Amino acid sequence: MQDYKKIDYQRNKDVVLRYIPGHFITPNSHVNYYMDLTDMKARQREARATGEELAEMYLSSDVIDTILCLNGMEVVGAYLANKLTKAGIVSANSHQTIYITSPEYNSSGQMIFRENNQHMIRGKRVLILIDTATTGETLRSAVGSVRFYRGEPIGISAIYSVGTKVEDVSIRALYSNKDLADYASYKSDNCPLCKANVPVDAICNGFGYSTL
Repeated sequence: MQDYKKIDYQRNKDVVLRYIPGHFITPNSHVNYYMDLTDMKARQREARATGEELAEMYLSSDVIDTILCLNGMEVVGAYLANKLTKAGIVSANSHQTIYITSPEYNSSGQMIFRENNQHMIRGKRVLILIDTATTGETLRSAVGSVRFYRGEPIGISAIYSVGTKVEDVSIRALYSNKDLADYASYKSDNCPLCKANVPVDAICNGFGYSTL
């Protein structure tokens, strides 16, 4: 694996996107960059800075009841909720605070919520929080799950996103292809890196990577 490269966020020196060029396999595609967001998701100072910067994009929102955290984004979600609450974003919840939750996955990979957790989705305005949004498959599943449990997905918040919308739900991200113009995602059966016999560097998912 090569050394990390990084992109500093213009407004906050504690928000840093670290990435490695190469050939990587994700659950939904092959990509030419691995983005290591471990510190942004787990180190207190960086997680707080990330959550607070993401919150800036929703300060004009009227109501956010629940933040649905995907791919280990719960710590960032807590700081995001805290900043929104301090800024005066209201919640329709009786306790006037924002729920922070994450889905469970069944044997088919579908997102589910047990009966004791469904009240955090049912009838709630849900902000979906994810680390990276590339193919959109995970987000389509999340949007569908929120709607299945009778919630309303009111937005998607991401650290990095290729697109700006999934299933008519807008994505707001700290970083995009404007920051990493040559980022590419390929279907596994049509990957030019594979066709060129470029070795796979690692297999990746929301938890991290395993080198080959």
